[in-house]
Amino acid sequence: MQLEKRERSLLGAASILIGFLFIILLKTQGVTGSQVALQETAVPSLIQTEQENQQLYLEIDKLQLELDKYAQGQSASTLAKQQLQEAQMNAGMIAVTGPCVRITLDDSKRTAQDQEDPGLFYIHEQYIREIFNALWNGGAEAIAVNGQRVTTNTEVFCSGSFIQINGTRQMPPYVIEAIGDANTLSAALNFYGWFKLGDLQQQYGITRKLDVLDKVVIPAGKLREYHYAEPVKEGT
Repeated sequence: MQLEKRERSLLGAASILIGFLFIILLKTQGVTGSQVALQETAVPSLIQTEQENQQLYLEIDKLQLELDKYAQGQSASTLAKQQLQEAQMNAGMIAVTGPCVRITLDDSKRTAQDQEDPGLFYIHEQYIREIFNALWNGGAEAIAVNGQRVTTNTEVFCSGSFIQINGTRQMPPYVIEAIGDANTLSAALNFYGWFKLGDLQQQYGITRKLDVLDKVVIPAGKLREYHYAEPVKEGT
């Protein structure tokens, strides 16, 4: 941000200086015209004035080149920042906001009776993974669960009484938020097993809730540390 301010200051100063030099040049040319009309014999003075004019032209050309360099540098800097932001967006490394669907999953408040399978009363990691896949397939642009941004490195697996996500222990309820078109996301959920969770809700009392929100903020993901992988160099 400091670099942009410095560039703007230099551009502004250079522009002012160019304008100032032009004014001097015009005045000098005006003086020259007067001298030619009134004093044709003042050859040395005319030669000196012409030399000054040439020097001013050189200064103007030099400053114009500097302005072009700054403009090119500023354009390159702007492009680089745009490319960086796009890369961060695609990698999920920047917080985003927009319309979303919010899915809430929670364990049943009932307990298994007689021959009932206790596992049917709990939210399992495969339910969450299936929802992620459905949302991505439905065009979700960003997903988070319990405040954890879902990226290409996000793991979801059961570890005892909790589900591990992004290296953190998450307990129910599991709140999944996905930015995108609500109608498309809802249709994708219905196509990829949302009704199955509805059956489990009716039979065993788990919570399966879907809300549509006008706006939500999804936090940025965490950077991954690379110890073994490294970029492939061009030409290798």
